Amino acid sequence: MSPDVRTRAALARRKGAGVSFLLGTATEVDALLGDAALLEAMVATEVALLRAAERAALVPPGCGDALAGAARANPVDPATLAAGTTAAGNPVPPLVNALLAVVPEPVRPWVHHGATSQDVLDTALMLLAARACDTALGNLDAACAAAADLADRHRETLQVGRTLGQHAVPTTFGVTAAGWALGLHAARRSLARVRDETLAVQLGGAAGTLGVYGAAGPAVVAGLAEELGLAAPAAPWHTERSRVRDLAAALGSVVAAAGKVATDVAALSATEVGEVAEGGGEGHGGSSAMPHKRNPVTSVLVRAAALRAPGLVGTLYAASLQEHQRAAGGWHAEWQPLLDLLSLAGGAASRTAEILAGLHVDAARMSATLDAARPAVMAEQLSTVLKPRVGRGEAQRLVAAALAAGEEDDVVAHLVRSGAGLSEAEIRSALDPRGTTAACGGIVDRALHEVAAGTRPEVPSRGGRAV
Repeated sequence: MSPDVRTRAALARRKGAGVSFLLGTATEVDALLGDAALLEAMVATEVALLRAAERAALVPPGCGDALAGAARANPVDPATLAAGTTAAGNPVPPLVNALLAVVPEPVRPWVHHGATSQDVLDTALMLLAARACDTALGNLDAACAAAADLADRHRETLQVGRTLGQHAVPTTFGVTAAGWALGLHAARRSLARVRDETLAVQLGGAAGTLGVYGAAGPAVVAGLAEELGLAAPAAPWHTERSRVRDLAAALGSVVAAAGKVATDVAALSATEVGEVAEGGGEGHGGSSAMPHKRNPVTSVLVRAAALRAPGLVGTLYAASLQEHQRAAGGWHAEWQPLLDLLSLAGGAASRTAEILAGLHVDAARMSATLDAARPAVMAEQLSTVLKPRVGRGEAQRLVAAALAAGEEDDVVAHLVRSGAGLSEAEIRSALDPRGTTAACGGIVDRALHEVAAGTRPEVPSRGGRAV
């Protein structure tokens, strides 16, 4: 099979970046990242570049509109673009050739004026990233709000805390959900900062000097940024890839925060735990072999994304080691991992909002599990009230011996007889889990305040802002 045929076949298979029924990514995000979207963004970049050059009086008026009209009337064929990409090493040269073939003759000298291929593709990818981030931020807002609502409604819902897979001490489900909200909020905050400050146009020309534009270069950069709603960088960033690294890190944090929620939901959905369950209609979580199953499938898909994302982040960090003014391979290595990471983060944000909005919380099961774990889960509190009387070591020895005696009444009787000086009332008070969760309401309140205070307002225009 020839390289051109292979390229066309790959393009035909890949309807969108990262889209697969195996991965369960979010359609609303994938539609922003596929080949059609990238092609549209590259054309939009070429049009915006001409309009910016017009504003700087470097090209004749009307060139940008003429190119936009010609591109609308004569859409670029993706298969032709794919075939040309094989020869050129990136899709911009065949795109420019396709545009030159359809624009009016007077406009042809000005198409792609002063730009290099990396300017167009970097800018187009940043444009896709901005659109995907805006969608992800909306879903993160919804996920944070749903987690905060769970925390507020279950601030007093007692639950056994688990450490290293074992029962530890009492907590509340409100604290658990508040932790989810804070993690999602932190990820949202990082992604919002990158969206607002870091996603910038790329324009430097052949070697990052803006040479064709002369003294008007900075004005063309600012105009391009304003046209596309991206930031205007202080300098071209052809081989200075901190912007890509920052974006990768923020996207990785989104997937990790979503993965934490999914991990907890999957664990709490286990048959022997059964404290929460995903929502969903008939057939959600069904098994092909076992009719009784109701698997936490949405959480499983989010966890799958969280397991893949770190490798993609690592690839983007490694690819940022780029030499001189243009990289031989490092830049090319970024394209697919970046699109995949945007897809995973967008899908994880969307699915986590879905999980949290429909989560069924079984407060009675939580209470029953905690009751069954008593009195052992109150060991820390018993030791705490004994320590002032007998010292730390003796307190722990007495508690261990008392717990070996059996049920709660046996523990109380054992400690009363121990001579430690505690009354039965004091011992029973120490065995009440509500005594150890008194601070939980305040934890929830502080978490919800932080999340509410950090809610991101409607995204303002960022066009042309220098960073």
